[in-house]
Amino acid sequence: MATSDSTPLPVSAPLAPKKENIIPVGSKIAELNESRTELLSRIQGLKQDLQNWRSKLDTQVKIYRDELTELKKTLNVEVEQLRTEFQELRNTLHQQQEDVTASLRNLGLQDVSEGAKDAEDPKVEAKDEEVHTSPIKENVQEVQK
Repeated sequence: MATSDSTPLPVSAPLAPKKENIIPVGSKIAELNESRTELLSRIQGLKQDLQNWRSKLDTQVKIYRDELTELKKTLNVEVEQLRTEFQELRNTLHQQQEDVTASLRNLGLQDVSEGAKDAEDPKVEAKDEEVHTSPIKENVQEVQK
């Protein structure tokens, strides 16, 4: 049996560049420099676009904040006006309620005082009714004769 130690290993030959794969190094460097310049200009353009976008965004945010501040002030003024108007309405309603209550009390007192007078003089009303009815009865009697 042969051992692997006795078999000589093939020696690798130094890599010899093939003529098809050889590109002049100078032209490759020039191409890479051109590509690098193009990429750098594109990056610079993107940076500028981003800066412009941020500037526009900041301007819009400032405008919207100013508008919101104005709207908030206007809303607060209107809310305060509504509060004042509602307070005035409450006061007016309360005053009207007190006036109605006082009027009802006065009417209630007058009703009670009239009821007390009626209770004291029930005969007066009966006499008044008789006085009013008696001329009618007389007229009816005269017509019948």
